[in-house]
Amino acid sequence: MLRMLRLFVPSFLIVALVGVLAQPAQAAVWWSSDQWATWTNGGYTLYNNIWGSGHGPQTIWANSYSNWGVWADHPNTGGVKSYPNATRNVNRRISALGSVTSSFNVTVPNGGAYTSAYDIWCDGHTYEIMLWMNKYGPVGPLGSRQTSASVGGHSWDVYRGSNGSNQVFSFVRQGNAMSGTVDIKAVLTWLRARNWFGDVTLGDVQFGYEITSSSGGMDFRTNSFSVSAS
Repeated sequence: MLRMLRLFVPSFLIVALVGVLAQPAQAAVWWSSDQWATWTNGGYTLYNNIWGSGHGPQTIWANSYSNWGVWADHPNTGGVKSYPNATRNVNRRISALGSVTSSFNVTVPNGGAYTSAYDIWCDGHTYEIMLWMNKYGPVGPLGSRQTSASVGGHSWDVYRGSNGSNQVFSFVRQGNAMSGTVDIKAVLTWLRARNWFGDVTLGDVQFGYEITSSSGGMDFRTNSFSVSAS
């Protein structure tokens, strides 16, 4: 009887099962669908970080701090739903830093609404610097456009604003990049030279995906990522 039942398992169920098992989360070293899931590896911390209202399901997976991603199914209702990211804490003043650079390589969907972005924090959460490396769909930075600048190895449109609790400086890259290297200290020095802040302490350097919508389920993959500070 068992043999007969196996013979009559519908082929579409077999295909579906194979599809589930082939998902990155199933093969990864670590994965979680918990809203605030974290995992520490190699001096970095990964966060699932589903923080926005009206969010859908999201699963984070990782083989290392440098190779990780998420599958997310957030509805197209406006407003940021999540910022899954990898974080390295530096905790040094600008004047004490010789250099801070970061490299990234991502594979992102051609749909939904999101940005692949650095979120950099100084003096605790007093100052937030966002570096938008690519964006898709109806998304935009906080505040108003101040100027354009070529700094840190890229050309940007620079915005300045406040979310009510901290100052936010957003550098939106002029053209999407799926990989590259950013001189983060040069960006911080540029902000300091404009007297937008002083000799602040660089805290967390985060890189991830600020997802507004990914209806139907979409994959965001970090093929490689690292932060170097000296």
